[in-house]
Amino acid sequence: MMQSYYEATARERLAAIVDAGSLREILPPPARTLSPHLMALDLPTAFDDGVIIGSATLAGLPILAAAQEGGFMGGAVGEVHGAKIAGLLARAVATRVAGVVLLLETGGVRLQEANAGLIAVSEIIRAICATRVAGIPVVAAIGGQYGCFGGMGIAASCCGTVVMSEEGRLGLSGPEVIETAHGVDEFDSRDRALVWRTVGGKHRYLLGDAQVLVDDRLDAFRDALAAALRAGGRLDLAALEREHAMLARRLDAYGTCRDAEEIWRAMGIEAPQDVPMLPTDVLVAACKSRRAA
Repeated sequence: MMQSYYEATARERLAAIVDAGSLREILPPPARTLSPHLMALDLPTAFDDGVIIGSATLAGLPILAAAQEGGFMGGAVGEVHGAKIAGLLARAVATRVAGVVLLLETGGVRLQEANAGLIAVSEIIRAICATRVAGIPVVAAIGGQYGCFGGMGIAASCCGTVVMSEEGRLGLSGPEVIETAHGVDEFDSRDRALVWRTVGGKHRYLLGDAQVLVDDRLDAFRDALAAALRAGGRLDLAALEREHAMLARRLDAYGTCRDAEEIWRAMGIEAPQDVPMLPTDVLVAACKSRRAA
């Protein structure tokens, strides 16, 4: 049985995370919800347009869930793809489920769908915020091969809880995009160590962009997502003010740092150069101990 979240397909991840036999897919492949833009350009299409949505239970809690398939166009968002996710979130508010789980793996917007894709991402972001304002938790998991970038990186940050593995990556502009725009001297996308210590799961957890760091196991993601749903949390003015205050403190503390190792050192982490080699449980324990001090 597949154990690695990183190696699993979107359907394998979704099936492993929700309670066995509980998934009821909405707009499954036989419904043929194809992208009209890709068809018009004579490009390959997928019957589910690269995202699976449905209802299920997780640890007995009634939820709605979406899983992006990185194997189709890198999980990129188009009009139909985005409408499925935004519609799922609207359904969550209407049906008052216990929460929404988003398994994100995407490079951002499909260039082939341009403005339609950008509008779709903005609708997803608005729907995430509206769902949380309504008191329904929205939690995200990031741990796939393509990471979570572009506008969907913003969408992930709008979720109440982000669960990541070390292998996951989260950011606005992807490494290749930064290199193309500003040159290899600014960011070498082939430097894997640089990429992961900049946008990887460990760094995002240490910064607070990801609230939970887990090992690359499907059951670890499942347990963390279930715990996040049970914890709940509404998006309101007080929560927004706390988030802004945290970001201001972070900018003051690390705004002049040029590399993640500088940030880790400023955090008071001993031997910051060893962070990439630390087991997940050791890093999490050290981080919790430092925050409690």
